[in-house]
Amino acid sequence: MRVGVAVDLGTSGFRAQKVDLDRDEIKRTVITLRNPLPGANVMDHMDFAIHYGQDLAHGLSVNAVKNLLQALDVKTGELERLSICGNPIQLSIFQGITIEDLAYAGERKKKKYHIEDQKRDARIVPSSEIPGLEEFECEVMVPPAIKHEVGADALALIVKSGMLDKDEISIATDYGTNAEMALKVGDVIYTGSAAAGPALEGQQIKHGNLASPFTISDIEFENGALRNYVLNEEMKSTPGDLVDPATGKILEEGQIKAKGITGTGVIALIEKALGKGLVELPKVKTPEGIIHLQDKILFSEHDLKEAGKAIGAIRAGHITLCATAGITMEDIETAYMAGAAGTYMDAAKAQKIGLIPYGTGRICQLGNTSLTVAKEILVSEDRLWELQDVANKIIGTHTMFATAPEFSDAYVLELAYWEEGMPMKMFRKYLKKKGLPALGDPVENPIIEKRVERDIQILGEEGLHVLERVGTYLSMVVEDCPECPKCIKICPNDAISIDENNRVMISTDLCDGAHCQKCIRACPGDKFNWENLEVFKNP
Repeated sequence: MRVGVAVDLGTSGFRAQKVDLDRDEIKRTVITLRNPLPGANVMDHMDFAIHYGQDLAHGLSVNAVKNLLQALDVKTGELERLSICGNPIQLSIFQGITIEDLAYAGERKKKKYHIEDQKRDARIVPSSEIPGLEEFECEVMVPPAIKHEVGADALALIVKSGMLDKDEISIATDYGTNAEMALKVGDVIYTGSAAAGPALEGQQIKHGNLASPFTISDIEFENGALRNYVLNEEMKSTPGDLVDPATGKILEEGQIKAKGITGTGVIALIEKALGKGLVELPKVKTPEGIIHLQDKILFSEHDLKEAGKAIGAIRAGHITLCATAGITMEDIETAYMAGAAGTYMDAAKAQKIGLIPYGTGRICQLGNTSLTVAKEILVSEDRLWELQDVANKIIGTHTMFATAPEFSDAYVLELAYWEEGMPMKMFRKYLKKKGLPALGDPVENPIIEKRVERDIQILGEEGLHVLERVGTYLSMVVEDCPECPKCIKICPNDAISIDENNRVMISTDLCDGAHCQKCIRACPGDKFNWENLEVFKNP
């Protein structure tokens, strides 16, 4: 069997598939529940790479993929082709391409530091050109970016939606950590990335999990109680327990146990809780301020705010793209949803809380378009060059939300709505005052087309395997260690261990990265220095 592996280098986790190239047949699927780089979002990953070394970041990314290959049961010398897809930062880090042109948005800053935009066209390179992959002696296939800041994942979203073949005004959104989105108006594609954070992927929620077996993915109200719906081993929704939301009492046992809640479960819970008065922003209206789900899984007001930030970022992104294109939110005829969250969330519920423009009458759920495209180019080199032709022809206008005043104005209103309880009537009033597109009125019964049952539609005859831990580490020896274990105790995710030789081991998938660094501040002798970290290759 000629073996190929397709990989989606996602910000919240990696997904990979082993493929029989002769039969164009998927054999096995493996996913991780976190990205190997320290931090919870792409900005953390970029900050880590810039400040502590792109070689470190590259080493972690490559080691994670090698762990995936091992889990896929792909041996050295067996692999013929490896294809990758993802956003420009993840793809560049994996390939060992500098990301400085992605880190600095302003042209004056780039000129001052002599930073040149890197070429990110479609390419096929031998694995020997990517440090750490030399042993595999295979081809590495990389799809193109539309522009240096609009990556292969955005191209995959645009192409697989089919929006290029239609004349209607449409918007496509990958409901993930970076929330890539593309608005098509006429022949022009307006793109942006909302950096929503990982709450929609089930992270930064206390009992949250990436979509995986035995996680709550949907919620319904039944006679004042909450019916939990849980993903089974085949990633299919299965009825779980019926629970009293105020006390956690099980009123009726379901068919399956749960270990956590996905981002889609969070969306469903918020929509239903708002509709039933269980939540009045920003408060949870139970005696404890907590909503009880099955198997002692809890949802707090803190979780509500974290989810609200993500929801608000996506809606602010939609508003910003519409403002840039000179249209209203009501002009959008079709919305395309991609990614795990975009697949598993109830589209009607998502629209009611603002994740989809209120006035959009048709919604299509697409699945993981990034992994799909990675698999397509894996089995067909012609497909790779077709994608380059598409990228060349797209008339693209990219909006950097970080510097767009429209996004800033809209997101401030979103924060006021989700965190301060500003009434929706006032929200709409201030949108008008700022000259931003109105939200429009909700559609009663949108047409919902679910093109796939799960985000990774075909798992292969060997099924889905989940790597609970990515298995990547950074290490250093701390000279004259105070041996007080303060760094270990203060780490919120138990990511740190120290052996008898004062060798520190940091599990990078658990590490919160640059926005945390409590370990550094806790060390009384200032011995805990990240500048000394190295990639540990054989944990």
